[in-house]
Amino acid sequence: MARVKTAVETETKTRPETQLSRPWNVIVHDDPVTLMTYVTKVLMQVFAYAESKARTLMMEVHKTGRSIVWTGGREQAELYAQKLQAHHLLTTLEIVDD
Repeated sequence: MARVKTAVETETKTRPETQLSRPWNVIVHDDPVTLMTYVTKVLMQVFAYAESKARTLMMEVHKTGRSIVWTGGREQAELYAQKLQAHHLLTTLEIVDD
């Protein structure tokens, strides 16, 4: 009697997992030299914020020592940080924790 070989096929279905990159914060820090009116002006210029929003962020910097002025993608955050630093504002980036 002849043996018949059968092939067993297993199909594995994979689902690609897309993971969104985490956002980054652009932070302006307080310094003892820069005038508050100047910080407000720069925030309005760089982010096109209304004067009231820029003033609120500037006051947060003044009172607490720092303010998150923008949150979003890494490349754009780096660009904003460079623009703020070009205006001599003390600026850092931090990744947003989960």
